[in-house]
This record gives sequence, structure tokens and C-alpha cells, in this order.
Amino acid sequence: MSILSLEQVRGFVTVAEEGNFRRAAERLRMTQPPLSRQIQKLERDIGVELFDRTQRQVQLTPAGEVFLTEARRLLALASAAPGTARLVAAGGAGTVRIGFTAASGFGFLGRFLNHIEAGLDRVEVVLREMVSSDQFENLRGGSLDLALARPPFDRTEFDSRLVHSEGLMLAVPEQHKLAADGPIAIEELGGETLLVYAPGPARYFADLVSGILAAVPYTATHELTQVHTMLALVAAGRGLALVPETSTHLHPDGVRFRPLDGVEESVVLHAVWRRDCANPALHRVIELLDSLPPAH
Repeated sequence: MSILSLEQVRGFVTVAEEGNFRRAAERLRMTQPPLSRQIQKLERDIGVELFDRTQRQVQLTPAGEVFLTEARRLLALASAAPGTARLVAAGGAGTVRIGFTAASGFGFLGRFLNHIEAGLDRVEVVLREMVSSDQFENLRGGSLDLALARPPFDRTEFDSRLVHSEGLMLAVPEQHKLAADGPIAIEELGGETLLVYAPGPARYFADLVSGILAAVPYTATHELTQVHTMLALVAAGRGLALVPETSTHLHPDGVRFRPLDGVEESVVLHAVWRRDCANPALHRVIELLDSLPPAH
């Protein structure tokens, strides 16, 4: 199969627009015979006649009409390609693959995506929801560019930026004796059954909550990884749970939330990326973190 040249395609489009080989040749700053041979070769290469030459005016055949649409698209792509390549190299276009935890979607992710769209509308964002440990493995393997994840992580391998911090809340079944208004002291949870986080996939929350409850005699049940699952079980009366403050945005039926009195520990979220990542669009996205508007 012959490969069409841009010169052939440009010649065809010019003849189609002028309806005349002589005028087309003048417009292309060439003589008519080479242009005629160019069009004839193009027709041989694709195996169809593109022009009806039986009349005084050169007219497109039905096949030529279809080919004209595609030829113009090809020329437009060829014209735009250098600029697009420069834009991609500068990070103004391209693809950024972002991993995120389910809980980060409650208060940070949507705001961040809107900010990217406003500042880098030619950058495509591909999202993948997964726990933090899986995000770090995908960063190492090259299938993610950016992780919105919880510590700990290898700071020699990854660069990072703290992007969100919030407090913890106690989620209580609405019929529970502790389902009152106002802050609650950790000591009041003594003797209660608490839903806990799985120490493997949800290591950050597991360590955080176990540290806060270290002096409280409670019963642990149902090791979980996702906050929305935890809230569903709270609503079902399966236990109490410590959850990020932004999870209150879910407004689950049957659940009351109480702030924790005297607890200074915060839930933190980091943007994490490989130090050797060469994706220009990623670096532009990271720059946008500095100008991210605060949460309302």
C-alpha cells in the first residue's frame, strides 16, 4: 500500500477548492503538469477517481467528496501537530493519572479537579480509586502519576505535599445513648463496641485511631477499609466509629456525628509523586496545588 504524502493531499484539496487545475497550480506556486501528475498518482494510490474531468469545470466525484472531508482533517492535524507537541512538552496538554482514597473524595478531590480543569483545560485527568498502599505500588509501577494518599510513604523515593488536614468525628447510631449534641470525651467510649480499620490496607487510619483510643477499654469489631462502609454499619447499629470530619457530607440516615473533645490529632492527605516522574503535565498540576482555593 502506498503512503500518501501531505503534498499530494494539499494538492488535491487546492484543486477541489479552485475547481480548476491551472488556478490551483498558481495558488500552489507550481506549474500545471506536475500538479496533474500528482493528482493522477494520488488516484492510482487510493484506487478511485476523485475528479470528474469530462466537463469544462473540474468537479469532485462522490468518492472525491468523501475524501475531501478526510483530507482537510488530515491537513488540519498536520498543521496543529507541532503546536500540540510543544504544548505537551510544556505540560499544557497531556494526561495525568490520579489515584485517590474514597475518603479524599468527600472534601478535596472535587475541588482539586475543578481547579485543574480551570487552569489546564487541555490536560486529561484519569481517576483510579484505591487505598493508599495500592497507590504507592502503582506509582512505582508507572501506572499512576499522582497519588492522593495517606502516610506513611518512602520520602526518599517520593516527593509530596500536604494538601488537606481535618479532624476526626465520632459516628454514632442515632438511637445510641451517646447520640447527643456537642463534643464527647474519648474516655466516654470505654466499654463501647467500635468499628475499626484494617491494619493492612487502612494502616494510616488503624494506627491513628488505635493511638487515640490507647487508654480506652473498648471492644473492636469488623476491620474495614472504606469510610462509607463503616458509616453503613454504624447506621445498622453494629458499633461506633471514628471517621474524618468530611465524611459528614454524606449525611447518612441513622447516624449522628459528635466532635471529639481534647483530641489534637488530625487526618492528613498528601499529594504524592515519584521524584523521577518525567510527565510535564504532572508538574503543571503540582504547581496548581499552590493556588488551590480553600474549602468553603
